[in-house]
Amino acid sequence: MAVGLRPDPAGPLVGEFLLGNTPISDLGSLFLFIPLYGCGALLVREAARRAGRGWPTMLLLGAAYGLFEEGPVDQMLWNPHYGGVPFGLVYAGTHVPLLGTSVALLQDVVSMHMIWSICVPIALVEAFGREPRRPWLGRLGLGVTGLVFAAGSLGLAALQYAYNDEFMASAGQWTVGAVLIVGLIAAAFLVGRSPGPRSPAAAPAPWRAGCAAFALTSAYWAGQTLLRDHVPDWITAFVWLLLAAVASVLGLRWSRGRGWGAGHRVAVAVGALLTYVWAGFVQATDSGAPAAVALTGNAVFGAGALVLAAAAVRSVRRRRTGEPG
Repeated sequence: MAVGLRPDPAGPLVGEFLLGNTPISDLGSLFLFIPLYGCGALLVREAARRAGRGWPTMLLLGAAYGLFEEGPVDQMLWNPHYGGVPFGLVYAGTHVPLLGTSVALLQDVVSMHMIWSICVPIALVEAFGREPRRPWLGRLGLGVTGLVFAAGSLGLAALQYAYNDEFMASAGQWTVGAVLIVGLIAAAFLVGRSPGPRSPAAAPAPWRAGCAAFALTSAYWAGQTLLRDHVPDWITAFVWLLLAAVASVLGLRWSRGRGWGAGHRVAVAVGALLTYVWAGFVQATDSGAPAAVALTGNAVFGAGALVLAAAAVRSVRRRRTGEPG
């Protein structure tokens, strides 16, 4: 039987605190993030699992969530001075007037939220369930989660509007954003109706899949910190596309291989999680908090991430499930 309401704090803990965007001294803001991140991850998973879909659907819904949060909710996609940061200047090289925003900024938003805000927390929490493909929420829980998500989104949008000098995007920017979000949601339910034929080739060992996830996500973050200031912006955007293509090809190929199962999925999630552990120390010094506070917080959250990763791997090993997903 599906359960009622299960808040998921993993989303904001990974997406904000582990990455170093929010210092440990602001841990109280976790309750502000849970309605958006936590309920958002729950709704993405419930929508996919109730429709009989798997990870391709959740990835696309995670991308739609990212555009929703950074578009209609806080308008970072469109505000050239969001949070006092000159986003318009930082991302000027790949700005496309027709989109009303920057291609590189879209790539960053989709990457961070699709992978780390939504899919990594879902995969890690699913590792502890005996029936990971079944819904977590009952009808009441689903309704309450939806209401909390809507209220949290509206509340955060109002706060961001006031904090960012009442910035409001143009009608054209809102329209393009809505089209992209609706398009991703539609695509999410057009894919994954059937898992496709299984390949006779064996899937790689889970640890190899995890290492590949760590390498690809680390390459993305290394590009953010090392390439962006030294190469043309469109080169960085192309590198992102190349990494996304490699990840997609490997993911589709390996997930159809013989023996692919829960152990592989949690290994991929752990690989991506470990990238945030090291990237968080790089990001922490830009959070505005004193360096000692920022780095102490990342040490604490990094240690917590390692404990969670080890527990998830241990839980999956105990079950030894191999269902498609």
